[in-house]
Amino acid sequence: MRFLRLAHLPLLLAGLSTAWGASWGFDDATISVQPKGAGIGGGFKDKLSPASPLSSPITLGASDTLKIILTAREDKAPKRPHQAFLQLRDPSTGLETSYALSVKDSGKGKVEITQKDLPAQFLTTAHPLSATLTIASFGTSKPYTSHVFDITPVLDSANPIAQPEKALRYGPQPEIHHIFKSDPTNPPKILTLLFTAAVIAAVPLLLGVWVTLGANLSHLPTALQNAPIPHLLFFGSVVALEGIFFLYYTTWNLFQTLPAAAVVGSVAFLSGSRALSEVQERRLAGLR
Repeated sequence: MRFLRLAHLPLLLAGLSTAWGASWGFDDATISVQPKGAGIGGGFKDKLSPASPLSSPITLGASDTLKIILTAREDKAPKRPHQAFLQLRDPSTGLETSYALSVKDSGKGKVEITQKDLPAQFLTTAHPLSATLTIASFGTSKPYTSHVFDITPVLDSANPIAQPEKALRYGPQPEIHHIFKSDPTNPPKILTLLFTAAVIAAVPLLLGVWVTLGANLSHLPTALQNAPIPHLLFFGSVVALEGIFFLYYTTWNLFQTLPAAAVVGSVAFLSGSRALSEVQERRLAGLR
């Protein structure tokens, strides 16, 4: 039994070393740059090696299409990885962007890039962009990531691109001085005097109409004798309300006016109800 266990040990170690030594990579990889309208065989085409990058940068014109075709492998077996993307990086600014490869179950994948797919900052850079290919998946296999080529975008001189706007940076900003709306002002004095004169002029007219309709001031002593407090409070509350409105017009604000108006208004309501009850009693008694 012990001999059988020892015999299985080398096989187990060999299996573990194979699992630990597995890694991702690719083969049968080609890169091509096809100008728009070019026929078969036109443009640039070369093979990509997982061990070393291309010796010279690739140019990508305004109407060109860059295409990469490869077969992803785990060790020597074609397989679809969980992640496969091409990363472009501007070495002068550190700006990066990635393009995912479309990979089938057989491991064959491809990606196509045009100038329209590049950020505006990449089109105005003075240095070639560094292209890195990454292939990885779940498990213990070592992922593949390596620099495979450099690319230089070539702009169309007939159609210059607009310079990208400066990126927004959060930080201290200049102090903002708020300008609040000025307090409302009273109307012109001439208008105030005009309407005041109109109100005063209406008082004699009001008294004349009152006399014409048969107002009887001889009942005033009787009213004050029957309910002196309600009549005096009601008349005083009406005068007080006029005074409150005058103060609001001249000096008070709304928060000072509302509480005082609420108190005086409550007094006017209660005393006015009692005063009108007294007037009704005299009318029912036949006093007009």
